[in-house]
Amino acid sequence: MTEQDPNWERSLITKLANDALAEQRRRRRWGIFFKLLTFAYVTIVLLLMVDWSSRAAFTGGKKHTAMVELNGIIAPGADGSAEKINTALEAAFKDKGTQGVILRINSPGGSPVQAQTIYDEMRRLREKYPDIPLYAVVEDICASGGYFVAVGADRIYVGKASIVGSIGVLMNGFGFTGLMDKLGVERRLITAGKNKGMLDPFSPQREQDKEYIEAMMKDIHEQFISVVREGRGKRLKETPDMFSGLIWTGEKSVELGLADGYGSLDSVARDVIKAEDIVDYTVKEGFAEKVAKRFGASVASSLVDFAVRSLPVLR
Repeated sequence: MTEQDPNWERSLITKLANDALAEQRRRRRWGIFFKLLTFAYVTIVLLLMVDWSSRAAFTGGKKHTAMVELNGIIAPGADGSAEKINTALEAAFKDKGTQGVILRINSPGGSPVQAQTIYDEMRRLREKYPDIPLYAVVEDICASGGYFVAVGADRIYVGKASIVGSIGVLMNGFGFTGLMDKLGVERRLITAGKNKGMLDPFSPQREQDKEYIEAMMKDIHEQFISVVREGRGKRLKETPDMFSGLIWTGEKSVELGLADGYGSLDSVARDVIKAEDIVDYTVKEGFAEKVAKRFGASVASSLVDFAVRSLPVLR
């Protein structure tokens, strides 16, 4: 293009127009890209907030075995809390496609109150839905509070090497009075109520406190024994040490009537319930909970856990 070209003005205008159009298209493409990126990000966040694996709504009424997991310590706020387990059991029984419910247990025990609450709900659901069987399947361990819960099922299935039993109650703590004497530390405890400082780890243990706690533990132990007898009925072959806190292998537990037979999640679903498809109804930790814990909310949970551990436990 030269000044001698009579059409140079038109060519310049055309070039500027094309450049402007190309820039406009470039901006539009980048705009679409960032919109898609934002949409993808929001979609991923929403997907993370939904526990797809445990949503019975997606079964479409298809016949299946409903599964609820009880893992770890049975305590408020834990995965094995009565709130989470009972919510999952309720959803499992309500689904029209459920042919049977399996509570898969791998727990050393925990809060007697939480265990009792789960047990009571299992009994209630069995009465409300008499045509839907409820089975407990033990993995590695089903001890103390875990076994308290298990006896609420129609049958209990174990592995030969599973650990079962520990029908007892304990309360533990520490005493620092000897150490304080060596360090020259004086304990200053002021209470209103003569028993308010009971079991204070920095004060000498009083015999009357010990006797009171032992009586309370005995009451809880008797409640535990009563539940086992109620749940197992005539299947139980009682021995002098059955309720002493001992543990047994799965094989021995079958001999004693503490369990009914051998089985895994898959085998019970396939051979007993006759519904191989398994749907997980376990209440999982939500996205918001995960984020909260990541940013330090777990500190509060730790304080609650510390308080819970100072209470009587079925372990």
